[in-house]
Amino acid sequence: MIDRKLKHLHLIVVVALVALFITAGCTPKRVTRVGTSEVTDLSGKWNDTDSRLVSRGMIDDVLSRMWLRDYSRKEGRKPRVIVGTVANRSHEHIAVDSFVKDLERELINSGRISFVASKSERVELREERESQQTQSSQETAKRLVQEKAADFMLKGAILTILDELEGTKVKFYQINLELINIEDNEKVWIGEKKIKKIIKKGGYGL
Repeated sequence: MIDRKLKHLHLIVVVALVALFITAGCTPKRVTRVGTSEVTDLSGKWNDTDSRLVSRGMIDDVLSRMWLRDYSRKEGRKPRVIVGTVANRSHEHIAVDSFVKDLERELINSGRISFVASKSERVELREERESQQTQSSQETAKRLVQEKAADFMLKGAILTILDELEGTKVKFYQINLELINIEDNEKVWIGEKKIKKIIKKGGYGL
């Protein structure tokens, strides 16, 4: 008799739990729209705010240095720059391509340099020019040898250092960038940006 009651009670508990999970799963999610420039840092990982602020700060720094004025005076024109590889040497996945685009945008919008298409973009553009030689009219087809070479390459890496104790994690990002003269390999600028985040775990194992 007691076993039957226990089995019955157990069945009631299981049914109640299943109903609870079904109800929770059917509860609609609440979505709040925010401005794209608003700082949102939910996980403590590298995010769009970090990418935007770091790219803006580092490009402001590189364009304020003597190399730019010296080159413009010597050559009588704005230098042509290309962004090379930015390596992710951190402990997490980082959308490096998005960071590179942020760097490119800040460089172009500054109006102080000329910007050259990336290697993959140049391949696509060359294919288009070759296609135009046979598929477009002679008056509108672009000539094959009209590329302008870059004078400088911006490249670097993103690194992290982690420290954790009793549910509190400290994450330290270090972003290193270098601007290199492509003709003679001279480094004309080295920049560094650091970000430190403290992440504390919430209750219930979160």
